[in-house]
Amino acid sequence: MATIDLNSGSLSEHLAKATAALKDGYVIVAPLENSYALVADAFFHDAVRALHVLRGDELGISAQVMIGSSAAVDGIAREISEPVRKLINSFWPGQLSINLKPQRGLNWDLGDGQQLDSFSVRVPSADFILQLAKMHGPLAVASAAPAGNSPITDPFDLTFTELEVAAIFSVGSITQGPATTVVSGDSEPARIVRVGAISAEQITAIAPDISAP
Repeated sequence: MATIDLNSGSLSEHLAKATAALKDGYVIVAPLENSYALVADAFFHDAVRALHVLRGDELGISAQVMIGSSAAVDGIAREISEPVRKLINSFWPGQLSINLKPQRGLNWDLGDGQQLDSFSVRVPSADFILQLAKMHGPLAVASAAPAGNSPITDPFDLTFTELEVAAIFSVGSITQGPATTVVSGDSEPARIVRVGAISAEQITAIAPDISAP
């Protein structure tokens, strides 16, 4: 298994290697804003299933989706309300996760067997995964830590073998920070589910109709 240092070399070459691995149905490890994550093609069923197996997730757990731009959300989500649209325009890319209803007929299974009629999505601000989502398309993402464990911020704590992940894309040790703020936009009225990197005050300043927790 290759460990690729994102602090050196060509970003375009690193992205090409990551994209090739995802297209072939492999899982990779990549840095987010505050930790490392497992990443797969959101539409490659076996890859997403492998991601959940690596984490030891219970059945029915859904991976988050990361996309390369706010414009891409309309291709995968439906019934986006005006208040939620304001949040998207204000806080993406960034640490705002929004629960939305998927477009009907999407050929994906994020881990819930398409039973939830809801998924979590955001545009990340971490550069490598943002560029990867722009180049490849929607990504299924979950913490690289085993289910229930604290996020992994040091690549030396990753214990995957070459049979489990195709490559680890490393930026070295990452400073741990707050979790994403989560807004439920899949029901009316939209509401804040979890306050994290973005405060409730910041949310309601943009969209007063969003109810605070």
